[in-house]
Amino acid sequence: MIDFYTWTTPNGRKVSILLEELGIPYTAHAVNIGKDEQFAPAFLAISPNNKIPAIHDSETGQSLMESGAIMLYLARKHGRFLEEGGEEWRVVEWLMWQMGGFGPMLGQTHHFHHFNPGKADYAEQRFLTETARLYRVLNDRLEGREYLAGTGAGSYSIADMAIWPWASRFEWQSINLDDYPNVKAWYLRIAERPAVQRGYAVPKDVGPIPMP
Repeated sequence: MIDFYTWTTPNGRKVSILLEELGIPYTAHAVNIGKDEQFAPAFLAISPNNKIPAIHDSETGQSLMESGAIMLYLARKHGRFLEEGGEEWRVVEWLMWQMGGFGPMLGQTHHFHHFNPGKADYAEQRFLTETARLYRVLNDRLEGREYLAGTGAGSYSIADMAIWPWASRFEWQSINLDDYPNVKAWYLRIAERPAVQRGYAVPKDVGPIPMP
């Protein structure tokens, strides 16, 4: 049994989607970051950085923070959603791209552009420009492909699961997915998956998946 500590954010949804895709039993514990519940001492014992998501695996006794580490742990433990040979590293490459760029930069766009528009023109423009650049990188990677890693058209992996929830906030980023047709096709393909729809609603349903 996995105890899963999360909230309705892209980083939380990355892991809830993976848990649903794996079909393994888990209990979701809502950690309302708007009410500073992530600073509770009990949560600190599991997540020393006071951030969601985090898990505790009662089968192995393993506790983990950081969404990328959690996804790698679960994928390797259950032998799914990682490629083999060199393509496993391609999965890791795009997972790290999300962790180091697509997530942090889009998060800053949310902060300066969506929540605080007009307060810091330089920051707002900088992160909007970088957001558009990252979408171009993603669009180029998906040219002639269905998924980010794997031979041929690719195979659905934790790299796709990690990136997709950040793309699901395209409206917050003033991104028109029609400008990135490969991303749009990929986005819709993943949005149709029942496990993605279930994972999107963890730990609570905040409405339907945004559609372009």
